[in-house]
Amino acid sequence: MTTKLFGEPVRRREDARLVTGRGRFVDDLGSGALAAAFVRSPHAHARILDVDVSAALDVEGLVAVYTWEDLPGALAEPLPLLIPHPALTHGRTAYPLAKEVVRHVGEAVVMVVARDRYLAEDACSLIRVDYEVLKPVVGVEEAAQAARLVHDDVPGNVGAHLVQEVPAPGGRSAREAVEAAPHTLAFRLDIERSASMPLEGKGVYARWDADDESLRVYSSTQTSTSVRMAIAAKLGLPLPKVEVIAPDVGGGFGVKIVHPWPEEVLVPWAARRLGREVKWTEDRREHFVSSAHERAQVHHVKVGFDDEGRVLGLDVTILHDHGAYTPYGIIVPIITSTQLLGPYKVGAYRVEFSSIYTNTVQVTPYRGAGRPQAVFCMERTMDKIAAFLGRDRTEVRAANFIQPGEFPYDQGMTFQDGRPLIYDSGDYPESLRMLKEMIGWDAFPAVKAEAAAEGRRLGIGIGCYVEGTGVGPYEGGHVQITSDGRVHVSTGLTSQGQGHETVFAQIAATELGVPMERVSVVTGDTRRFGYAVGTFASRAAVMSGSAIALACRKVREKALRIAADALEADPRDLEITDGLVHVVGAPSASIPLATVAVLSNPLRYAFDEEAQRATQFAGPASDDAPPVAEGEEPGLEGRDYYSPIRSTYASGMHAAIVETDPETAEIKILRYAVVHDCGNLINPMIVEGQIHGGVAQGVGGALYEKMVYDEHGQLLNASFMDFLMPYATEIPHIETAHLETPSPLNPLGIKGAGEAGVIPGSAVIAAAIEDAEGITIDRMPISPSDLHGLRRAAGASGPGEPVLPR
Repeated sequence: MTTKLFGEPVRRREDARLVTGRGRFVDDLGSGALAAAFVRSPHAHARILDVDVSAALDVEGLVAVYTWEDLPGALAEPLPLLIPHPALTHGRTAYPLAKEVVRHVGEAVVMVVARDRYLAEDACSLIRVDYEVLKPVVGVEEAAQAARLVHDDVPGNVGAHLVQEVPAPGGRSAREAVEAAPHTLAFRLDIERSASMPLEGKGVYARWDADDESLRVYSSTQTSTSVRMAIAAKLGLPLPKVEVIAPDVGGGFGVKIVHPWPEEVLVPWAARRLGREVKWTEDRREHFVSSAHERAQVHHVKVGFDDEGRVLGLDVTILHDHGAYTPYGIIVPIITSTQLLGPYKVGAYRVEFSSIYTNTVQVTPYRGAGRPQAVFCMERTMDKIAAFLGRDRTEVRAANFIQPGEFPYDQGMTFQDGRPLIYDSGDYPESLRMLKEMIGWDAFPAVKAEAAAEGRRLGIGIGCYVEGTGVGPYEGGHVQITSDGRVHVSTGLTSQGQGHETVFAQIAATELGVPMERVSVVTGDTRRFGYAVGTFASRAAVMSGSAIALACRKVREKALRIAADALEADPRDLEITDGLVHVVGAPSASIPLATVAVLSNPLRYAFDEEAQRATQFAGPASDDAPPVAEGEEPGLEGRDYYSPIRSTYASGMHAAIVETDPETAEIKILRYAVVHDCGNLINPMIVEGQIHGGVAQGVGGALYEKMVYDEHGQLLNASFMDFLMPYATEIPHIETAHLETPSPLNPLGIKGAGEAGVIPGSAVIAAAIEDAEGITIDRMPISPSDLHGLRRAAGASGPGEPVLPR
């Protein structure tokens, strides 16, 4: 690596294009395409008796109307269950269009195609669907009581049930360890349902070419290669005849990793059937009621500990609400149950979860993906232990930390990737030391007392987490240097704002020793790279970054060999600087990479001056030194894949100081500090941007965002008028510091960073409010009205003694 770009805070290359309106999103494409719209169920649970489309047939510009009965072959079958698991004994997925029964408000029943979206919506409004309304199941605890069933063939509404247990070193079970501990606590914790709200909803645009029977689809997706395979399978097309491209994507946050969404197979099918371009873009209400939610869980915790606060046994039972369907399996509760341990050693651990069907929108990963619930559970547990013992909250955490010399540390569980939960690196005591210094932890009691003398209520909170990142199975990278000296990088995963165009260019420029402005990057286009898994789980930099680095190393090795022949030097004596291959210590003995690219491709025809150098008569080839080694492909390019032996584990700690208003119960965040460890930093500026965006979502999840269903399964706040999200004015200045403990598992020593900012938000803010108020906070999010209610329930209008669990 001769050019120092890796680790530098390079400004994002994507931004100038995007902020000046030159982005290309799905809705910018296909201006002349037919438009699709959907009739969606107004009921949470109902039987479809009849669909009458007759009134819609008179709408001028109507092209087609489709119900489930019109769907052929595999398209009439349920959508795939993407991630099966032995514990998911009753996995269920929806049909592209509802067959016989609808199971949540917003489920698609009829698809309409018309000349434009306005006419398609007009036709939808004229279609009459007769329903036999069934009483819905709403709320995970109601569903677990099994008075009614969401699916008639799923007993007790239980889709999955899983127990993992790690005994104490002497073999004692977690429950035995809890009972035998000097001190025990038992309590309940709740996290409400929320959802990702990308600026751009889902969108699909499809073009069918009847001449060569090929299909091109543009989708606002986090996994273009997987959408491609799903479309090919559902439509019965050969995979090479399907192209899927993710153009600019206005946010994903997990909701766009699900594939295929009904619209991703229905729109291409309609385009093929009609021989016309067809497009659909999701409106905001559709996103609320027909995409995906997350977060809702109930935790019952029992913990045993000693006088120092060391956890001797931990027993957690989780009820997870996965909504009406399980297209993405049980990844979320698996992550919750395994990531709950955080940076701690517990003597013995038992976790049991039941994943329950309800007549609500399905639950799939949302940024953080089960970790905010896990961290809320573990960090609230640490705070309760500290309160019980009268000890400093940071001392209790430190007493339980895995120590730097204990890595790799095996937590004895199976993670979401099916591999052992083994932490690769970290330094948790140092992270805590840095955070305490940043936030002024030791000096805070005096600050709090001074504020109290002025009638102000301040509180401080802390939260620690470990995040599994870089999950497999693989990602790939392709690198090509062309005869103009440009470097072209492609990878199959998609981008939704993470800065891939910048960081992947930094990696390639560093590995190849070329100026960064000579590197171009393409992601999410199956025409350029056909095999990939997708962008999720903080994996892009680890997976595709490593693959691109490996591909670059192949190209570099080939370039040095070819240049060595031309320079009559040993490849080991060469290096590449600013796009020139030269002898170490003798820069005048050099050859441009552009020329090396020409020499790598022996030609018959001289179509320009550069090509003339590589023709069969003008090139430098000889019997002793052919320009291309025997059996080697022509061209200066390489492809490689990276497949990890297991996940990498990033970590971090957040702290916040809040102020609660004595009269209005308004909650204001005064300071927010973050220490984060994602191994070697490719671009510190982009990592900080990821943290800032995550913290904003964490603040939203802690104080504002909550999906409210009534007893009829109606989502009562399905608009931005009613679903609260924080403005920029609600997000505090975020102080950040980085700790780098490189991962030994990949060639760059990196770990993921995409979800770090959001993970501990609820735990940190709950702890700070509790410290300010002296009232136990066991449910999030919390609003001013919630806090007012807690004050009344505690019988106090101001700070008092903490309400400890029994």
